Amino acid sequence: MGKTYERIDGRLRAFIESQPVFFAATAPLADDGHVNVSPKGRSGTLVVIDELTLAYLDFGGSTAETIAHLRENGRITLMWCAFTGPPTVVRVHGRGEAVFRDDPRFAGLVGRFDPEADGSALRAIVLVHAERVSDSCGFAVPLMEYREDRSLHADFFDRKTDPEFAVYCEGKDYVGTSIDGMPALPLPLPPRPAV
Repeated sequence: MGKTYERIDGRLRAFIESQPVFFAATAPLADDGHVNVSPKGRSGTLVVIDELTLAYLDFGGSTAETIAHLRENGRITLMWCAFTGPPTVVRVHGRGEAVFRDDPRFAGLVGRFDPEADGSALRAIVLVHAERVSDSCGFAVPLMEYREDRSLHADFFDRKTDPEFAVYCEGKDYVGTSIDGMPALPLPLPPRPAV
């Protein structure tokens, strides 16, 4: 059934890169803290940088729980499910960090993504260093047909200038601090660096 792997290469890399959606799971250290699982999509917003490193674009629009948990303890699990083809589930357990707009690495990391995937609401890049890579059967995952990405998120935020997006972030609940009151996205949001 399931196997663990030393690295993300070959078949695993091809599988990860071909999935239209994945899930990111994080949790605070506190026993009564809220565990968070977020669906991630939009074509081209995840890249495999090398055999043990992945990155994805973190857009505004909802809370910043993942960022808060990564700032506190760095633990993250990414999961992909095969909704078509052979039944497979792949998980990458690792350590993550949010690379913010004012980090010198930000512009270089953005350059690794397809320019079409970038968007007006980009607030950070989540960098994940894999510590455990595994797959399992996925026999219970349903077969579903992918039609297309939704454009609602991009359409909404593309109408905002970068300063307007910064104001939006400051006015939204659970962006500067998490549901559990932990520091999340540093505010005020710095301007996007030129790439």
